[in-house]
Amino acid sequence: MSQKREFEEGKARSSPEDKRRRFKSVVQEVMRLQTVKHFLEPVLEPLIRKVVKEEVELALGKHLSGIKWICEKEIHPLETRNLELKFLNNLSLPVFTSARIEGDEGQAIRVGLVDPATGQIVSSGPASSAKLEVFVVEGDFDNWTAEDIRNNIVRERQGKKPLLSGNVFAVLDNGIGAMDEISFTDNSSWTRSRKFRLAVRMVDQVEFVKVREAVTESFVVRDHRGELYRKHHPPSLFDEVWRLEKIGKDGAFHKRLNCSSINTVKDFLTYFHVNSSKLRQILGTGMSSKMWEITLDHARSCVLDNSVHVYQPQKKTAVVFNVIAQVLGLLVDFQYVPAEKLSEIEKAQAEAMVIAALSHPNEVISYDDKSSMMRNFLNVPPSQTSAGIDYSGMSLTSMDGYGFVGTLHNAAESSGKYSDDVDMEVTPQGLYEDFSLWNCSQILGLEETQSDLQSALDGFMSQKNVVIGKAHSRRRWTKLFSVSKWLSVFKSVTVRKNI
Repeated sequence: MSQKREFEEGKARSSPEDKRRRFKSVVQEVMRLQTVKHFLEPVLEPLIRKVVKEEVELALGKHLSGIKWICEKEIHPLETRNLELKFLNNLSLPVFTSARIEGDEGQAIRVGLVDPATGQIVSSGPASSAKLEVFVVEGDFDNWTAEDIRNNIVRERQGKKPLLSGNVFAVLDNGIGAMDEISFTDNSSWTRSRKFRLAVRMVDQVEFVKVREAVTESFVVRDHRGELYRKHHPPSLFDEVWRLEKIGKDGAFHKRLNCSSINTVKDFLTYFHVNSSKLRQILGTGMSSKMWEITLDHARSCVLDNSVHVYQPQKKTAVVFNVIAQVLGLLVDFQYVPAEKLSEIEKAQAEAMVIAALSHPNEVISYDDKSSMMRNFLNVPPSQTSAGIDYSGMSLTSMDGYGFVGTLHNAAESSGKYSDDVDMEVTPQGLYEDFSLWNCSQILGLEETQSDLQSALDGFMSQKNVVIGKAHSRRRWTKLFSVSKWLSVFKSVTVRKNI
């Protein structure tokens, strides 16, 4: 009790003084704050405002970005991109068990990752290097979904090997993959549709990318024993004619062709170039126009050799044709005219000559290629081209492969001029009986005369693109005859001098 009274007494005594001190300290504190506010506020306020503004803008930017991403996600869920796999080449048909599945022209089956919106190969991004798997589906459905494909996958028969052997996986490289070295182990005759389809799907899952599977057209898989009846692509000239598309072995078309002695692909093509309408008639109305085009295109894909054949029913004209009797050109007055430059009348003439050549095979001269024909038949140097024969570089001594018929000399001696009755043809018998006497430099000893004679001969022989015509031939041969007559005069003068 005594302590309580002492405390209350002390409190009563110090209360007025304490109040004054507290009031003084409060006033001083307010004055200091006012001083700080007066001096520091102009400096601190802009700084604080700037910092706060930057922080607020940064926070708002992050917040707005999040809102935008959420909105886009709601409009385009997961940003899904729709792509599709597509076979880039067709299968080579027919397909046999145990035989490698190939594409066109024996190439590997190629699959591409395609953007359906543009039709272009997707060559970048994670999906362009994804792993693929090839599998087999039924052949009796056209419009498919992923579920349809899963429900129609064909598995091997019980107790059999997997339906596909080899490497059934591939990896895309810049959006393109190759399915190589795969084959069927079983035929398709036991399935519901009796046909198969190949399908390819993407094994790797790529985020936000949806890829549709690729499916081929339906096809039949035959047992490898049926490969004996397989069509060849391309066919060989010496393949039997039933190797061509739409002509079955021992079928109606095959029998009709055999009855007309058309046994091989070469026979078929030869008959086509000689008489296509007759060939069409042999096959009959059972072969539609579309079937005919398919068969003909298959036959034309045959690889031909380079050999050429020459038939010369007349001394001034010969026809050049290939191994299947296709006209390549005409030889007229030692000028080769290719088939594309012939007129319709000349083409008809050339075709008639080819038909005659087939009836007289012993009179046909064969060469390894066109260049060999030009060198040997026309005595053209290897440096000359097949487009035209340039005689400007030939000398008199190179002319021993050509000559006049005797009637030209006889007519010249009797009339002294060209006659319409003179035989204008050329024979490879030698230009003159004793050609060594016609070396002007030896006979005359005049270099200038030799040069003049050579110029005259070059002028005659360098005429190209000859037009077949009596008047034109007369002018050319008159010129050459004048040269030979001139030589004859100089020869006589020289002999007299020596006597």
